[in-house]
Amino acid sequence: MNNDLSARAQQVLAAVVMSYIQTADPVGSRTVSKLSGINVSPATVRNVMADLEDMGMLSQPHTSAGRVPTDLGLRFYIDTILQVRELDDQAKQSLKKVLSSDPTDDIAEVMTAAGKALSTLSHQVAVVAVPTPEQEVYRHMEFVLLNPGLVLVVFVAKSGGVQNRLIEVEPDITRDDLDKYTKYLNELLADLTLKEVRDRVAHEMAQEKVRFDKILSKALLLGRAALDKGNPGDVIVQGQSNLFGLPEFNNVARLRQIFEAFEQKSILLRLVEKALAAQGVQIFIGSESEMNDLEELTAVTSPYGTEDSPLGALGVIGPTRMDYSKVIPIVAYTAKLVSRILDQRI
Repeated sequence: MNNDLSARAQQVLAAVVMSYIQTADPVGSRTVSKLSGINVSPATVRNVMADLEDMGMLSQPHTSAGRVPTDLGLRFYIDTILQVRELDDQAKQSLKKVLSSDPTDDIAEVMTAAGKALSTLSHQVAVVAVPTPEQEVYRHMEFVLLNPGLVLVVFVAKSGGVQNRLIEVEPDITRDDLDKYTKYLNELLADLTLKEVRDRVAHEMAQEKVRFDKILSKALLLGRAALDKGNPGDVIVQGQSNLFGLPEFNNVARLRQIFEAFEQKSILLRLVEKALAAQGVQIFIGSESEMNDLEELTAVTSPYGTEDSPLGALGVIGPTRMDYSKVIPIVAYTAKLVSRILDQRI
């Protein structure tokens, strides 16, 4: 990408992007020349727009129509031209009110509230990943004997999240045995993430001393059996109706395809993984998400938790012409509030 775009070319590109965001219509040179701050003739603007098209930053849907920004043009605009304003106090208070959670609230309720706030304020589709099980800080586990040979394992995270898993055990294991195993493991594994718990169990099982401690050895075997049954985190999607009526999605078949993509957890989890791989707000424009089902859409995401231990990610998905200056601070501030809530719980 040419980062040495002239000031005039940047000005014209910004004008096209902002006009397209507002109208969804191709933007002509005469429209740009009439905008405030553009002090050149339509002919000059037309030449600049033609140059931008040659660079791949604008495209012309029809020969007689104006131009629209491409994914490349939007990327340059966001990275180089866009000035993100701070979220206004009213929006901050609205988010704080919606996300003011009672410590007894289930963590999924907090995430659902975050999704509702995101979709309402941004007018886009909100995507919120419930804290990734691998990154949740473990508080304790408990083994519950359901039937001979069948045990329910309950993991409780410090955030309040609870995971239940069924494992098969030797039929002669008793409730007293399970109580001993629970005590051993909780003393050994407290205050670790589930990933760290798995690593610690593997390390302890490799130690020679375990061979001489029958109870600990059996406890670790049970712990490993439970940890091997991890599940991916859940993804909450809200505000799909915000896509109705948008000109980009007046094709019913395409809209149905997008809605089906939202229902496929695997697609959204791949997006969450991308968000977790970096710090701060990330913007995936169109094909940048590398997911065919999300082409023509933009995802604005942010991890939440801490920089060292992100717990999950949240964000919004909408048309590539979304109002980035508005959406970016909404996503960033929501992630900040969710991080603060989870930190208080931990």
